[in-house]
Amino acid sequence: MLNEPTVVAVSIEDHRVVAVGEEARVMLGRTPGTIVASRPMRDGVIADYAVTEAMLRYFIQRVVGRAFLFKPEVMICVPAGCTQVERRAVLDATLSAGARHAYLIDEPLAAAIGAQVPIAQASGNMIVDIGGGAAEAAVISLGGVVVHKSVRVAGNKVDEAITSYIRKTHNLIIGEQTAEMIKIKIGSATPLEQEEKLSVKGRDHVSGLPQTITVTSTEVTGVIQRPLLQIIGAVKGVLEQVPPELASDIIDKGIVLTGGTSLMRNFDLLMTEETGVPCHVAEDPMLAVVKGTGVALENLHLYKRSIKGK
Repeated sequence: MLNEPTVVAVSIEDHRVVAVGEEARVMLGRTPGTIVASRPMRDGVIADYAVTEAMLRYFIQRVVGRAFLFKPEVMICVPAGCTQVERRAVLDATLSAGARHAYLIDEPLAAAIGAQVPIAQASGNMIVDIGGGAAEAAVISLGGVVVHKSVRVAGNKVDEAITSYIRKTHNLIIGEQTAEMIKIKIGSATPLEQEEKLSVKGRDHVSGLPQTITVTSTEVTGVIQRPLLQIIGAVKGVLEQVPPELASDIIDKGIVLTGGTSLMRNFDLLMTEETGVPCHVAEDPMLAVVKGTGVALENLHLYKRSIKGK
């Protein structure tokens, strides 16, 4: 229906929303002084309530139409580790944005449903969902989350690590979008057999003039190790708490990776190496959570134990 990034551009003078989604993402780092483009959702939770509400209203109107007669039912994913206050803020923002009923589902559960993992059986399934703001590892059995751990380290922190490294090592200041491009084009969780290079443009930190440098895949691999190992640390934390019966199921089935950051080259290999448990990336990992949310919303009676509503 709609696939947009959670970015909003707001006018400073009258606090009017200028652009939302992809249109606003293009503006990141390129706006004049009168407009601010920002991400109102940080680390998987609401950082700016008013802007988040405006963004949700825009998305609902885009899908339902501006003059909607019937308010829609909306289901939103939240990190399994977020607090009751954060959950209530999401429900309130969704209802204020024009929803008739709002439901919350834990992200690992939605990811498992979307990745077509049989979660209703009395058998352990481990899912690791790594998005932009947070990474979540959870073991699911009998349709519920048994053990979970979340860290607010994911794709955005990987981008920040690249930005920081290039500023310190090459004296070059680059923006969010350039850092993301470096990650996608030459980023790898383990060293590549054939080293790759990429020309990067930015502003020189010393002279303040535009400059171009060359970055190698080996450099990027070294830089992103820290945030990736923090994510793997959360996975290890869950594996340490899993009941022994479920641990044997996980060794047989392996760990399923979902979310955009799981698409990073060789991340599944690094996780297998670090945990000793086979890992594989789900089919269409970017959309696993949203597909699972759709299935849960259509079958509320089946998942009612795992859903909070208002």
